[in-house]
Amino acid sequence: MLLVEQALNGVQLGVTLFLLAAGLTLIFGIMGVINLAHGSLYMVGAFAAAFVAARTGSYGLAALAGLAAAGLVGMAVEYVVVRRLYGRDHLDQVLATFGLILFFNQMAIILFGRQPLFVTMPPVLSGAVTLAPGFSYPSYRIAIIAVGLAVAIGLSLLITRTRLGMLVRAGATHRDTVRALGVDIRLLYTIVFGLGALLAGLAGIMAGPLLAVQTGMGEQILITTFVVVVIGGIGSVRGAFFAALLVGVIDTLLRAFLPGFLRTVMVGPEADALGAGLSSMGVYLLMALVLMFRPKGLFPAHG
Repeated sequence: MLLVEQALNGVQLGVTLFLLAAGLTLIFGIMGVINLAHGSLYMVGAFAAAFVAARTGSYGLAALAGLAAAGLVGMAVEYVVVRRLYGRDHLDQVLATFGLILFFNQMAIILFGRQPLFVTMPPVLSGAVTLAPGFSYPSYRIAIIAVGLAVAIGLSLLITRTRLGMLVRAGATHRDTVRALGVDIRLLYTIVFGLGALLAGLAGIMAGPLLAVQTGMGEQILITTFVVVVIGGIGSVRGAFFAALLVGVIDTLLRAFLPGFLRTVMVGPEADALGAGLSSMGVYLLMALVLMFRPKGLFPAHG
């Protein structure tokens, strides 16, 4: 049952990574912008939700506040900063968005202080669900998985079945053509950036009760999110989904079982040290293997 529990933990991490990676891959695939500040929007959603939850005690109001804060801040960032980076060299984009990371981290310190904020679990989801005789799994983690899967389905329908989705798919590969057809490309970019920020904020809101909400939390998960985007294929929402689940499960299983396996063939402290190091490297080795055989990712192009 331990294997099943850790696999479910991996799926839960995977859907969280998907929420971040979907927005990141849309922004890069459509706008061609490398947005290092995407993790900061995750932090904005988490801080806003934690602050409102502490003041009101309502997780519903906290979730709405987190989504609104992340979406509005995201659109403001696109309007004020990112809009000036379209067509610019990627180095300019990296430097500008790295500056945004520093800005948001300092703003978080000014507004909330350096001490982490802790969010209590919603009472209705504080228990556990019996999935099999003798095996229970936390209700909150199941809720995260359910929300992530629902968002994945909704995003897939949005991309494949709506006019906005058609423009998004076209903009990912034929930006100039979409602009020539009279589409307000600036408005499209603002909507897509806001949607990406909203998804990042949702991930931060859901991570709040599991992790400490603190300054810099976005950078901790951003690197793994970039790994997901590369493995899945830049611009591919479908790729982001399957890659996020793959990365989440592999990372969790390696961290849970590799040190114990190595202890059977090595001395304890050395096994623990090697196991921790190899576990941390696991997703990067996976990325290298994928790129060796599929340089454009598992599901390149439209998503």
